[in-house]
Amino acid sequence: MLLIERPDAVVAAFYDEKTGSWQYVIRDRETKSAAIIDPVWDYDEKAGATSTKNADAIADYVRSEGLRVEWVLDTHPHADHFSAAPYLAGKFDAPTAIGEKVTQVQKLWRDIYCLEDFAADGSQWDRLFAEGDTLRIGSLEGRVLFSPGHTLASITFVFGSNAFVHDTLMVPDSGTARADFPGGDAHVLWNSIRELLDLPPDTALYVGHDYCKDGRDPQCMATVAEHRTNNIHVKDGISEEEFVRVRTERDATLPLPVLMLAALQVNIRGGRLPEPDPCGRSFLRIPVDHFRPPAD
Repeated sequence: MLLIERPDAVVAAFYDEKTGSWQYVIRDRETKSAAIIDPVWDYDEKAGATSTKNADAIADYVRSEGLRVEWVLDTHPHADHFSAAPYLAGKFDAPTAIGEKVTQVQKLWRDIYCLEDFAADGSQWDRLFAEGDTLRIGSLEGRVLFSPGHTLASITFVFGSNAFVHDTLMVPDSGTARADFPGGDAHVLWNSIRELLDLPPDTALYVGHDYCKDGRDPQCMATVAEHRTNNIHVKDGISEEEFVRVRTERDATLPLPVLMLAALQVNIRGGRLPEPDPCGRSFLRIPVDHFRPPAD
């Protein structure tokens, strides 16, 4: 765990090495109120087994600090891990939330998985946030930015000088996240990133993933000023045309995330497995030959 001291908040960052994912607890400095953001529910794809190692580490931290969890938040339906939002919301009697455009993602993946009876209405969460909505953790007010491009539903949570951008940006030496998933768009991603880079220069941007480029230690955050100076894809001076070209060429070489086809059918359900079959077991669907591997 990394503990990041900010003028208006304390952020605890938890790293999942298997998926390269960052998970966060942000707490108001003036109270014991907190929000959990993008928690991981572990999944072993070889055994088809779930576990709660990551989520339990977050829960242990919350309890040890005596925090009161006001929200359990997801920035979008994740493609590389299951969401542990329902698990942690149940432990702390807190509401879950995501962006309102999740219904578009639900409809898209409902069709891919042929889930005829699936309710693609966002009812799997307690709250759906729209652009400009606000929320509170103690005395710290947060607001929601709509940040599509990586997915149709991606949002950013801004709490004071802290912005949780997840897959919209990587740390500066790694650039940005891919835009080739169903519903993704590199031009739209560019516009979302420019809105983030117009935040005050000292705003800390917390990313959802880091893959430890060149063997360095995992990093979770850089300021707006650092991105505008050093981000290899979107630093000042790089045009939208250049960004889209680099992003599109890079995406064409990338395989799908290992857990994507398993994770999306869980995460469009708000972080829940499909209902068990009459035999009592839950099963995940794999859409054979719907996606193609990258060209050699």
